[in-house]
Amino acid sequence: MQEVSPRFISAITRDTLALVLAGGRGTRLGGMTRHRAKPAVPFGGKYRIIDFPLSNCLNSNIRRIGVVSQYMAHPLIRHLHQGWGFLRGEFNEFIELLPAQQRMGEAWYSGTADAVYQNLEIIREYQPSCVLVLGGDHIYKMDYGPMIGMHARNEADVTVACVDVSLDEARSFGVLSVGEQCRIESFVEKPNRPPSMPGRPDRALASMGVYVFNAEYLLRVLEEDSRNENSSHDFGKDILPRALNQGDAAYAFPFLGRNDVGAGYWRDVGTIDSYWEANLELVSVAPALNLYDRQWPIWTHQQQYPPAKFVFNDDGRRGMAVDSLVSGGCIVSGAEVLRSLLSTNVKIEHHSQIEESVILPNVSIGRNCHVRRAIIDAGCVIPDGTQIGYDLEQDRDRFEVSAGGVVLVTPDSIGGRIEHGG
Repeated sequence: MQEVSPRFISAITRDTLALVLAGGRGTRLGGMTRHRAKPAVPFGGKYRIIDFPLSNCLNSNIRRIGVVSQYMAHPLIRHLHQGWGFLRGEFNEFIELLPAQQRMGEAWYSGTADAVYQNLEIIREYQPSCVLVLGGDHIYKMDYGPMIGMHARNEADVTVACVDVSLDEARSFGVLSVGEQCRIESFVEKPNRPPSMPGRPDRALASMGVYVFNAEYLLRVLEEDSRNENSSHDFGKDILPRALNQGDAAYAFPFLGRNDVGAGYWRDVGTIDSYWEANLELVSVAPALNLYDRQWPIWTHQQQYPPAKFVFNDDGRRGMAVDSLVSGGCIVSGAEVLRSLLSTNVKIEHHSQIEESVILPNVSIGRNCHVRRAIIDAGCVIPDGTQIGYDLEQDRDRFEVSAGGVVLVTPDSIGGRIEHGG
């Protein structure tokens, strides 16, 4: 196997086409995905979930990107038009939307592999050497260059990014076993009893849903899979197991941190609890996900809001935020915000207290409100005197309450406007 130089990695990333799968419903996020696809859900105060894999592509020098959309696509499409239209076509760089168009018949996208299969004509048009397939619904920072370099060095058909997780977490992912030189020996999708890693009985090696394919190989196996009536047309359930059964060259790429030390930051924010936890991790003194890393910026649509404002300094009516992230356009008027995250354009009135909560854009919280361990969805109007998170039995009558006791409030449940772009 030849060594791969940084210069070669730079060349091969420029010749890579990335496909971001962004059409999922994300039903485990409850009402947050009732009017938007999961990749369009706000995260971290000013971002959307999809901003993270797209930023990874740009920072990795991958600038030919297709976004495959289907379910509730309008908020996602609007966000991409507003925030991601700066690539220059004359330099052969682009972010293209690939909505379900029934290119291969009368069916919509019926699985992750089928979503790529229905865009084979577009892949052929760009003639990439490699195709990078990404989920649009995870939070992480990853340089795809070393993975693509390993893929080329191994002359692989497919390379799968993986991260070690607890056995309990592994039940929600595809789990790999690897041999010498990280060649994949087995793969099982969402097992009830995940196989543990050698020497680490409490950990398993999980697929991140990040794949690098040799382009010619991908085109061939997707066409073969499309003719299989027993296939669910999914990468994890069908394509990867079939590759292993046929003895194709399939390798695992261990995802490490930006300094190649330890496991890298990667979060599946697919449930209300995991989404709440990942957001609140950001308010800690030294969060695992560093949004202030200027060498690896997270790009997004930058709305033109004024700076955050805190007003009144009277006893019992002091505008303040402690251990919190507060985004532009927010006004904290004689209220307390404790270990919480406020997204853009949030208004909080006198004598209210917000604790361990994630407030999404354009929320208005009235006077004398107490909100604890909650997610308030975009556009909600919380009436004066409302209490949320203090009596979960009462909360269940009005809102969604997660297994971990986090209360999700949406405009459908309490009033306000549906944020079709939010």
